[in-house]
Amino acid sequence: MDVLILSRLQFAFTASFHYLFPPMSIGLSWMIVIMEGMFMWTKKEKYRQITKFWTKIFALFFAMGVATGFVQVFAFGNNWSSFSKFVGNVFGTLLAAEGVFAFFLEAGFIGIMLFGWNRVKPATHYLATILVSIGATFSATWIVMANSWMQTPAGFKIIGEGPNMRAVITNLWDVYFNPSFVDRICHVLLGCGLLGVFLLMSISSFYILQKKHREFAEFTLKFSLVISFVFLSLQLISGDSSAKGVAENQPAKLAAMEALFETKAHAPFTLIGYVDAENKTVKGIAIPSLLSFLIYYDANEAVKGLNEFAESDWPNVPLVFYSYRTMVYSWCAMMLYSVVGLILWRLGNLKTQRWYLWLAVFSVFFPYLANIAGWFTAELGRQPWIVYNVMRTSDGVSKVLHADQVLGSIIMFIVIYALLGSLFVFLLTRKIHEGLAEEGKETQYRDVWN
Repeated sequence: MDVLILSRLQFAFTASFHYLFPPMSIGLSWMIVIMEGMFMWTKKEKYRQITKFWTKIFALFFAMGVATGFVQVFAFGNNWSSFSKFVGNVFGTLLAAEGVFAFFLEAGFIGIMLFGWNRVKPATHYLATILVSIGATFSATWIVMANSWMQTPAGFKIIGEGPNMRAVITNLWDVYFNPSFVDRICHVLLGCGLLGVFLLMSISSFYILQKKHREFAEFTLKFSLVISFVFLSLQLISGDSSAKGVAENQPAKLAAMEALFETKAHAPFTLIGYVDAENKTVKGIAIPSLLSFLIYYDANEAVKGLNEFAESDWPNVPLVFYSYRTMVYSWCAMMLYSVVGLILWRLGNLKTQRWYLWLAVFSVFFPYLANIAGWFTAELGRQPWIVYNVMRTSDGVSKVLHADQVLGSIIMFIVIYALLGSLFVFLLTRKIHEGLAEEGKETQYRDVWN
């Protein structure tokens, strides 16, 4: 393998591992804000206990997100120095804002959130929780903004030539609100929310099966079912808007998502199929005209195929096609689970259906699968461009790297992340088995209300 392929594999591996943690911490932080808000409103001890439990879980994901996030920063300088030099003026502005407005906000108040229960007044603690959640959300906002600029660059001009060529900002607001940003941030944040909600479902179902913390578990499961249905419904609307944006701004990506090789009206949507890249066809079960209707609300409208673009500008069609369907099918599985759960709740036998509860324990893998597959779809679909239609990925890799250096670093990261991941699983499992604090245990927290 050459340096380019190895560098892409390294970034895909480290970024995928990192992506397991920040979206979950964002989603969990929203749930914690709601639950602590219920404690503030009702003054009931059970809501404080629930909040403290999920805060411990949040802390694990937050710590892992920070630890693995620094690797991504170093990758820009080590493996992608040509890209970093080209986009430095743009990315410097966005990532600096992420540090100032997001990371510092989280870091400044997370200590109070984690350790301030008996040391500050409830209102102060709740404010800290809200600010940590806002910081986590802001962090995603700036990162997605930077990535969206790579997908649909705007508000810049290119100066210099050859190796000295770089992008500089001409309109900061156009950089911020580039054509794909609003759709993508909505889609990403809803994905974060689904991760948090389904983790609540998973752990609460486990407790019901184990006959532990029944009141807490039943409340959390019902709460998460309602919230998940709302998020999944909004995600459907967001996904529709995002797909229309891709059709307008990145038509080659849309064609790859649907393995549409020829431009055609009444374009079909393939439900299940496989891509025959050699013969440039897709075989499977398809609904005629559905793609044209979904994109343009007009079945007669032609959807651009890959034949409209030079083959050297095509992404890897099979990978994009399969990753997109993995995301869609994961959404379908989550929606089916939520609807069935709500029906069982309505019938009054939710907590007695052990088959459903066991499925719920493992349901958290569906939003993870959807998030990772969605990210793969977005990134693979942009290829061969690292900045869409501006800079090729092959031009962004560092020129002084050797293949054996990159391969060695990949092996090192696999070993380190295996150890780090094992430690995380051990700590998470221990926290889950520890459960809530002892019910009815007196604390000093009540004393600070006055």
